[in-house]
Amino acid sequence: MADAAKSSGRPMEYPYTYSAKLARFPYKFYLTKQWIWKTMPFALLIVAPLYYKLSKLSNSPENVAKWKEIRRKELEGHHDD
Repeated sequence: MADAAKSSGRPMEYPYTYSAKLARFPYKFYLTKQWIWKTMPFALLIVAPLYYKLSKLSNSPENVAKWKEIRRKELEGHHDD
């Protein structure tokens, strides 16, 4: 039984399982050769303050109350029987 679990030490000809595919993926090549991985941190630094400001504005108590009133008015006319 112990002999069956022992591997030959040679890599698979084709990685059939997802874990084998992840292990054999050329991460270094993609991280060094593709432009998206080099520019993504800069883009996040530029866009993060904008997203923060939009989030603060859309979740402000005044805006929440305004939209609650808008939704109340929309539903008001639908239930008149």
